Amino acid sequence: MRPIRAARLGTATALVALLACAPVASAATDTDSAHAKGGDRVITLIGHLVQQTRFPVNSDGSPAQGDRTVFRSLLFDKDDKNQVGETDGTCTTTTVENGGAEECVVTYNLPGGQLSVQGMVFGILTNGRPTLPPPSFDNAITGGTGEFDQARGQVHADTIGTGKRRFTIDLDR
Repeated sequence: MRPIRAARLGTATALVALLACAPVASAATDTDSAHAKGGDRVITLIGHLVQQTRFPVNSDGSPAQGDRTVFRSLLFDKDDKNQVGETDGTCTTTTVENGGAEECVVTYNLPGGQLSVQGMVFGILTNGRPTLPPPSFDNAITGGTGEFDQARGQVHADTIGTGKRRFTIDLDR
């Protein structure tokens, strides 16, 4: 398989990568979030996709099960002013029928440690082409390091611009 460099931000995969934190993680904390549960720690970040490479199964680039996307995003505080970290990850297409789906594994590199996030993104295709803007999604926090050791919770992502997502990280206490 030969990698194809994405000329535009096409798939949800490209934007899933938009996960990570900035200099002071507490500066990004938003306890008024609609996604917050009682007593949880909530961090809101803005992700900017900076690098993405697709590895398609089909030589013509048409969507297929097994397509893979590798990405990197920079994370900024909730005001989108200070860089607080980055995300690195990969998504694999699991189905192209009924809007398509991808399974993604992403690491958020944040001050104080890392968060591991994993889950499905549905509705990635419309009429056999990438859905634009990419769909919102919720993925599980499966663990972490440092201050995020044994972390659990979820990440909610919404597209807020081209190559830009808002991530609401809801850490269970």
